[in-house]
Amino acid sequence: MVGRKRCDIPGPLGRGRDRFEAWRRTRRAGTRIPDTLWSLAVKLADGHGLNRTASILGLDYYSLKKRLDARHSDSTSVSPAFLELSSLSVAAPRECVIEFEDGLGASLRVHLRGCDVPDLVALGRSFWSRE
Repeated sequence: MVGRKRCDIPGPLGRGRDRFEAWRRTRRAGTRIPDTLWSLAVKLADGHGLNRTASILGLDYYSLKKRLDARHSDSTSVSPAFLELSSLSVAAPRECVIEFEDGLGASLRVHLRGCDVPDLVALGRSFWSRE
């Protein structure tokens, strides 16, 4: 396997590698990697890929992956799974079509005209829970 040349490494990864090498030269044996370097590694892995970053920085792939996954789960944990819209805040359309599909190929198409909107949640539940 041919090693990468120094010029093949993008600037941010090269600078990150230099920071890790400087820390490794001055650290005491058994010292843990500081949080500032870990957060730099996670940021680089997010932009340049996990495997490439771990390889260039000389880090354990799975340790970096664990930190990267933790960062992504923290940033996505606040997004709501369901958003309810009040009927007063949405202008009712004159006409619309709603389609339900399940993974087995069954489908249900509802064509609505006028302002009367049936309980679509109940309709969807009965469609997906049928036997």
